Amino acid sequence: MPRRQHWEDLPDGVRREIERHTGRVVSAYSIPTGASCDLAAKLDATGGRVFCKGGPVDGPLAWLYRKEARVNPWLPDTAPRLCWTVERDGWLLLGFEYAAGRHPELVPGSPDLGPLAESLASLARALTPCPPVPVQRFADRWRGLIAPELVDGDTLLHTDMTPRNFLIGDRLRLVDWSAPCRGAAWVDTAFLLVRLIRAGHQPAEAEAWAARVLAFAGAPAEAVTAFADGLVCLWDRMYRSSSAPHHGPLLEAARRWSEYRQDGDVGSSRTAVIGRGLTDANTGRVPEGSSVKGDERAVVVPLA
Repeated sequence: MPRRQHWEDLPDGVRREIERHTGRVVSAYSIPTGASCDLAAKLDATGGRVFCKGGPVDGPLAWLYRKEARVNPWLPDTAPRLCWTVERDGWLLLGFEYAAGRHPELVPGSPDLGPLAESLASLARALTPCPPVPVQRFADRWRGLIAPELVDGDTLLHTDMTPRNFLIGDRLRLVDWSAPCRGAAWVDTAFLLVRLIRAGHQPAEAEAWAARVLAFAGAPAEAVTAFADGLVCLWDRMYRSSSAPHHGPLLEAARRWSEYRQDGDVGSSRTAVIGRGLTDANTGRVPEGSSVKGDERAVVVPLA
């Protein structure tokens, strides 16, 4: 994770340029966790409150900020609107509509589970077919983990389904669209399903929740089983290469889901998982030597 910068650390010219959009900034609060960016801050200004994120224009995450800015106009109002972009004096910063709220609870019996399923179903409908914005195919991002035809599709996906990216306030919002892909409509629900298992659900219970999303309910059994196996490969690689505290629990959750599907003989994935070439635990890192070009070379690793 990058070292968090603060409003006061920005060059004077950058702050003046931001205040051209916001009015005078009265106070700024740096958000200490949850966003993979150099600066993440709540700005209270004479023009209202905004969320500002970004970092150096030549930094390793700049391409993610540009991607999020590119996709934002095509998203439904579940995603906060991008209000402005500032690129000056070596900094690239995005200003979003401020979305207040808490992160959802995923434990069994949580009242947040129903709204989460409804939101995922609504997103799948709204973002199919995929809007005409250039994004990576999910089949390419997961190349080496799963047969491409099992996850190919025409839905715009978020792919970073950590509960930290959901906010529940007056309504449910989904933030941080910096790793979008085009793929099968059920993929985002599958990413969140494994989080439910980590939170204490039995795999069968988590799948029953996921089946409330029509796209997941209609997913081919073989594809879902292959996806679960692919998650095991990803989290195993992450667990072996990093000591982040969430890697072990998510690896165990993925294993439990994969074993449940194998024990129940729900589809067959032994020929579908064709390698272990990716590294990121949730959205994947493009494998060395893949045919993916341009800025599709890294992703955000969720904190939990």
